[in-house]
Amino acid sequence: MSKAGGKSPMIDSEDSSADSKPGRIRRQRVAMILAAAEQEFAVNGFKGTSTGAIAARAGIAKAQLHYYFSTKEDLYRQLLGAILDDWNCHLPGPETEQEPAQVLRNYITAKLRLSWDRPELSKIFSGELLRGAPVLKEYMFADQRQWLDQRELLFKRWISEGKMLPVDPLQLIFMIWSVTQHYADYQAQVEFMMGERQLSEQDFSAISEQVIGIILRGCGVADLP
Repeated sequence: MSKAGGKSPMIDSEDSSADSKPGRIRRQRVAMILAAAEQEFAVNGFKGTSTGAIAARAGIAKAQLHYYFSTKEDLYRQLLGAILDDWNCHLPGPETEQEPAQVLRNYITAKLRLSWDRPELSKIFSGELLRGAPVLKEYMFADQRQWLDQRELLFKRWISEGKMLPVDPLQLIFMIWSVTQHYADYQAQVEFMMGERQLSEQDFSAISEQVIGIILRGCGVADLP
């Protein structure tokens, strides 16, 4: 969705084969940098994060980081694109033959799992929105709108087939986003109010079933036996 700048001809040559040793090293380094950036941006926000801090967390020199990403903005854009890719890939398009209950159950569970295991993703995304979404507006909202259009077609098909109540597909997706990301954005509040220092896998299972059941019933979708 976005391209990292700062590639030299040497890097392009090294990466000509994805299965080559240099290609594997590049993928590993980029993954390591993105993982460090995920932590730094989540804690300090875009303005409070420096490439030096990201490099230090990744255990590499700052010059090595800039070998792969020319600026902090390039790195941030790629991370936001990766977040949207992770979130979007779990909800199929209108061509799917799966039933509504299976699709919604899978999507809600996957989104909750990402909030549970990687709350930093939601915190970075929320931080971008709170500052007016300058990067998302310029680079990614158009693609996200196309993604939403396709999922609206899927929900409208189910409604026309009598498999779902005539709900507004867009509002339904907004609700799923809101409730699943709540457990990342408000993690400290959730743990305090539930009287837990850290939520367990048992909590995850119970919360997942509650959220799935409420949303499916609200859409008039019968859950799986």
